[in-house]
Formats: sequence, structure tokens, C-alpha cells
Amino acid sequence: MSHAPTTTLEHRHRRVRDELRGRNLDALVVFSRPNITYVTNFTGSSAIVVVAMDRVWIITDFRYVTACRAAQEGEHACPGLELVVVSGSYEAALVDLIGRLGARAVGFEAAHVAVSRHDWLRRTLRQAGHSLDLVGVEHAIERARLCKDAYEVATLREAARRLSGVASQVAEEIAPGRSERDIALGIDVRIRRAGFERSAFETIVASGHLAALPHARAGDRTLTEGDLVVLDFGGVYDSYCVDLTRTVSVGRASQQARDVYGAVLEAHDRAIAAVAPGQSRFAIDQAARDLLTARGLGEAFGHGTGHGLGLEVHEGPRITRRISDQESDDEAVEPGMVFTIEPGAYLPGWGGVRIEDDVLVTATGVEVLTNVTTELLEL
Repeated sequence: MSHAPTTTLEHRHRRVRDELRGRNLDALVVFSRPNITYVTNFTGSSAIVVVAMDRVWIITDFRYVTACRAAQEGEHACPGLELVVVSGSYEAALVDLIGRLGARAVGFEAAHVAVSRHDWLRRTLRQAGHSLDLVGVEHAIERARLCKDAYEVATLREAARRLSGVASQVAEEIAPGRSERDIALGIDVRIRRAGFERSAFETIVASGHLAALPHARAGDRTLTEGDLVVLDFGGVYDSYCVDLTRTVSVGRASQQARDVYGAVLEAHDRAIAAVAPGQSRFAIDQAARDLLTARGLGEAFGHGTGHGLGLEVHEGPRITRRISDQESDDEAVEPGMVFTIEPGAYLPGWGGVRIEDDVLVTATGVEVLTNVTTELLEL
């Protein structure tokens, strides 16, 4: 289970219910596992949650009954929680529960429901004589998750502190002749030893020419003198994700490596300096992109400057360039938002550089949560 206190869950419920009132909905069916965790602390693999105006139901099976009942007590209890134990199918249990609500309109997370599942629910509700509207909604909970509450900020700070400790030890894994796969395994072990539940994603170790692949998979290639090595790793701590990237040199770096690294580092620093409440997320991206373009590396930077962190390792806000006028919504970053700053430059056939840190938007500016040297290490 996650460990958000009851008072925090109460505040989250109020935000979700305000969203429902604004949409004229009586309840919301939640299928997304991160969203279920956000409103209940439940972290199991199977559940459906229904948030109504006075109660929260969690539908799950016998594997999680004991954990759910234990979670109904103590300082981390989910307020207003009622447990529905599935005896047959989850969908049948959901239809039965919705039918008992006496609701006029019930929302469901459209982005997390297959068309076939939606059609079955609508058809079965009608056959059971329920005339309520089943309304697809988007971002009802994700919008609340954008700005982290005090519990989330404290958790992410601690997670970033622990990940920084891991990063400070990674140099010990780097040596000529070691394979990318062995280094990735060593990093994963260090992540677990640092108190993380698991790695947040498949650890990236990309060396030599393979560092030109932003999401390269660690393979059998062995490190050789003069390689640049991109090390991208993260961890999940009390359900929250942090993410960090450093690029190191095996032995003395070439002048080209120093030049590319220096440009990426300056882009990284300029983007962080641009973070402030009310600042456009597109402008933050532009601060990094303009610097790399001026250094002749604009075409080598093809991805966004950052992504949100929280219950998912990739969530809102997206710190990216404006592609069209359609991306003008939710433009400004706000206090409580946590995201990465990770510019990079990737040159096919040569290699690449990426430098990534996690930042928190504060009331007055920015706090860098990760704390690891950004100097080019020659190991």
C-alpha cells in the first residue's frame, strides 16, 4: 500500500469531487492503477474504484481483502472506503454497484477502457433496467495529480535524495571491458539496496556509438577507452518515481565529447534557470533548445526537455516544444509540479550525451531535487 495520510486522501477526494460537480456527474469509475493509488493508497494489481460524493468503493478480489481491510484503519486509512469483494467477474460487480448508486450520470476514465468493455457495461446496465448516463471523461484525476501535495513532495524529495546517492556510486560500475548489461544490473542492485521498491524503468546503459539512441537497451557491448556512456536510471519509492541521467567518459574524453557535453550541460542549466511559477512549459523547453541550436546541435535534440514525475515515471506536465496551437492548454507550470530537465544531443555513428535532473516548482522559483555532480567524469 501507499502511505498517504488520511487527511491528504480527504483533500484529494475533495478535488476529484469538485471535478465531478463541474461535469455534472454523480460518481466516477476509476480503472487506472496510478489513479486508484492516488485516491485510496491501494497498490495491488487488480481493482476498480468508484468515487461518489460521500463514499469510495474499491472492488477487488480475495488476494487483497486482508490488505484493504487493514488499510481501513489507522492514520493512512482511506476515508469513506467500502470494500466490494469480487466473487465472479469485476465487470459484473461493477454493474451491480453502479445499479445500487441511484445515480443519474456516472463518469468513467475513457482513456483506460477498451471499446468492447465500455459497450458491454453500457449494454448490461440497460438490460438490468438502469437508465443512467455512462459518460466518458478524461484527466479527471490526472489534473489533480499535476501539482503534488505536501505528502507527495516529501516523498519525491526523499526518493531523489536516495537516487542521488545511487548516482554518486555509479562510477564504481564503470570500467573498460565491462558490458552494458552487467553495468545495468549493478545499478539495479544499488537501486534496491537504497530502499527503492524497484527500478522505475529498464535501466539504460548506452556506450560508444549506441549512446546516439535515446532509449537504447543495455546489451553485450563492452566499454572501451574513449567511450561516452549514457546512464539513465530511476527508482520507485513508496509508489513515487524519480529519474536521473548522467553521461560519463571511459578514460580521457575527446575534444568533441567535451564540446558536446559542455553544450548539453549549458542547455540543462538554462532550462532549470527558466523554471518558475507561471512560466510556460514551452518556454522552458525553448531555453534548452535555443542553446543547442546556437551550438549547431539543434537537429541532434529531438525529444522534449522534460516530463512529469509522480505515481508514473512519465506523466504531466510535458516540457516540450509547442507543435501547434492545439498545445496551448495548461501551458504554465505551477508550484508543486515535479518534472525532469533532460536535454540531450545524439549524433548517429558517434554517440550522444544526456544530462537529467528532477526539479520542483516552488512558490518563488525552482528546487533541484537530485544532487549529483554535473561535471564530465573521466573514469
